[in-house]
Amino acid sequence: MTQTGVITFKGNPMTLAGEALAVGSPAPDFQLHYAEGGIQTLTLADLKGKPSIISVVPSLDTPTCATQTKKFNEELASLGDKINAVTVSRDLPFAQARFCGAEDIKMRTASDYQTHAFGNDYGLTIEELKLLTRAVLVLNADGEIVHKEIVAEVTEEPDYATAMAALRMLL
Repeated sequence: MTQTGVITFKGNPMTLAGEALAVGSPAPDFQLHYAEGGIQTLTLADLKGKPSIISVVPSLDTPTCATQTKKFNEELASLGDKINAVTVSRDLPFAQARFCGAEDIKMRTASDYQTHAFGNDYGLTIEELKLLTRAVLVLNADGEIVHKEIVAEVTEEPDYATAMAALRMLL
């Protein structure tokens, strides 16, 4: 597996593994899973046609990941169905659905728990932990990456304003 960079987790250096993606490149296809009347599949094709924001977190069961998901959920509410909004983690789809129900989260959650291909194809897997790192991706309606932030210290929040500005420019 290719190494794409170094981040820190609680100050300790960690290695990102997978393919490094650049702004302007097409987003790789993926198969993520979510719980909605059973396990469903979400692919890149499902997002095409609208601008999309993909909020990536290690686990919704941690304070910073929960905060990130809640903040994006609030920020994105006014955009309604003009955009796609997905939070991706390796939590089980049922745990993601439980979190969203308890916190009144409207954005979709999807899990990379089965194959870890999303994390590897997007260069977002923390090699030592086998979790996804904290990141935000904005895709245009054609599925091209127009904004990418990999948060250098996993325990810190992303730059919400810059991600939202990139998304709003697509509307």
